[in-house]
Amino acid sequence: MIDLKSLRIAIDSIDSKILKLLNERAKITLKIGSIKSKSKESIYVPNRESEVYKRLVENNKGPLSNESIQAIYREVMSSALSLEKPLTIAYLGPEFTFTHLASMKKFGSSVDYSSCNTITSVFDEVEKGRADYGVVPIENSVEGAVNHTLDMFIDSDLKICSEIYLEISHSLLSKESDKERIRKVYSKDQVFGQCRLWLEEHLPNVMLIEAASTAKAAEVASKEKGAACIASELAAKKYHLKALRRSIEDSAHNVTRFLVIGRTEAKPTKKDKTSIMFSLKDRVGALHDILAPFKRHGINMTKIESRPSKVKAWKYYFFVDMEGHYLNTKVLKALGTLKKSAAYFKILGSYPAADVV
Repeated sequence: MIDLKSLRIAIDSIDSKILKLLNERAKITLKIGSIKSKSKESIYVPNRESEVYKRLVENNKGPLSNESIQAIYREVMSSALSLEKPLTIAYLGPEFTFTHLASMKKFGSSVDYSSCNTITSVFDEVEKGRADYGVVPIENSVEGAVNHTLDMFIDSDLKICSEIYLEISHSLLSKESDKERIRKVYSKDQVFGQCRLWLEEHLPNVMLIEAASTAKAAEVASKEKGAACIASELAAKKYHLKALRRSIEDSAHNVTRFLVIGRTEAKPTKKDKTSIMFSLKDRVGALHDILAPFKRHGINMTKIESRPSKVKAWKYYFFVDMEGHYLNTKVLKALGTLKKSAAYFKILGSYPAADVV
């Protein structure tokens, strides 16, 4: 009969082998970093990241889940990135906002993070080279597009090089032990929208006060009597708040999509997205005609949004996501036709398509 001590000795032996292999991997990573540095190639390579995850999932025979394998290798690759070159990731902060959590989901804990107060500041940090990449929210499955992010792409030359989906769970947090004592609730406007029905039913007479972020809401609520906030449970730990109610979002499937922005482009994989923006020439049927090439070339559009140009009344920019990399022959042909018909056209980036959670 195998006893507990023998099993632990076996695990210790396996751990020693894993440690040795991890350090061997790290030595190779340093050599790769040296080659990249000489060739001025980007340290973070989204298409390579996607290939590694795909191969691991295909080869995983269990009992570890694919999600567990990805989480483990997220940290392995995070440490590899930090060995090749110290990376700084700008994000819409402060700490423990959902954008911060999405950033850590993508880049792990071994890189440096720079908190920004606004989406504009995230773009600015990357454009000026103070950060290597930035992470910004682009849309929520309940509340729709984040217009500020869309507007930033109009003037910015930064490229979308990756995307992240994060399942959002909101909790009512407070120093109080009873929700009946709550007189005001702090959070972001979008978060109030995602929890509207719950708030109307359980806290109908409470004052809702908008904060710059969910983390800031948690900080304020931690200092006020009779106050609560809607934020993540990581924010609760930081500000020593109690979770009075968990998962108060109205939709059981509340997911936010985030974009990684940078100065370099991702190379094609077997599963990519391309994001573009364009404006129309002022004529009848212009939008129909400009979208026709997608159908003709068999390209699936996954999203379309419009935003006012802010330069001329009733003029709009359109933002489109589609399946495929812009270097794909069909996509290239469709975009070439679209460009001829557009008053303005810009490719925002092609990048590996993330799995929707």
